[in-house]
Amino acid sequence: MLRLMPVGDSMTIGSAGEHTWRYRMWRHLRDTYGGPFTLVGPRETLHDKALDAPTSYEYADPDFPRAHLAGWGEGWLHMAPLIGEAVRAHRADVLLVSLGLIDLGFYTNAEQTAENTRAFVAAARSANPRIRMAFLPVIPNVRATEDAPFAAQVTLFNELLAKTVADLDEPRSPLLLASPPPSYDIHLDTYDGTHPNASGEHRIAAAFADAMYQAWGVGQAYEAGTS
Repeated sequence: MLRLMPVGDSMTIGSAGEHTWRYRMWRHLRDTYGGPFTLVGPRETLHDKALDAPTSYEYADPDFPRAHLAGWGEGWLHMAPLIGEAVRAHRADVLLVSLGLIDLGFYTNAEQTAENTRAFVAAARSANPRIRMAFLPVIPNVRATEDAPFAAQVTLFNELLAKTVADLDEPRSPLLLASPPPSYDIHLDTYDGTHPNASGEHRIAAAFADAMYQAWGVGQAYEAGTS
């Protein structure tokens, strides 16, 4: 069985009442992947905005494997120390990683964030030397339209992420850089300039799905509106 672990921040954990891109990805693979698979990870909840805590199970459709390693306000800085044990405990085969916005916004600059990315990769491989990882570049949010230095850090980190993937890629543990979701529009695909609405969820799921299909032959190309 193929065991995929979504790893991310608030855009991945989602909040009460949402489907999440994790659900869209699961639906897509359910319809297109030829073998057994599941989503794995140490967490299952959504973020409850009223309580400001990851305590909600109020998915728009809860009937899917909800496991993940994602948290509201968490980034590479937080996940690098956790990923080794998570991979080991949940026997992950593939990591689908969307991180960086929080790091750059509050904790680390682009170069420091890239170092944490490398530490993340090393820790994941220490737990599973054959693990595959797909990374999504940081999607600039509304802050990037108003804060030029922040926007520059996002651009620089995405360049460093591409270099990290190229430097660390190896045949037994391949790394994959997904393309940014085409035509992603923070005014149309988010509900607040950062967090994805339904169309944004489809676009993020499609970015991972298309990358895995093109590079690894997993599933098929994503068709929005069918998942």
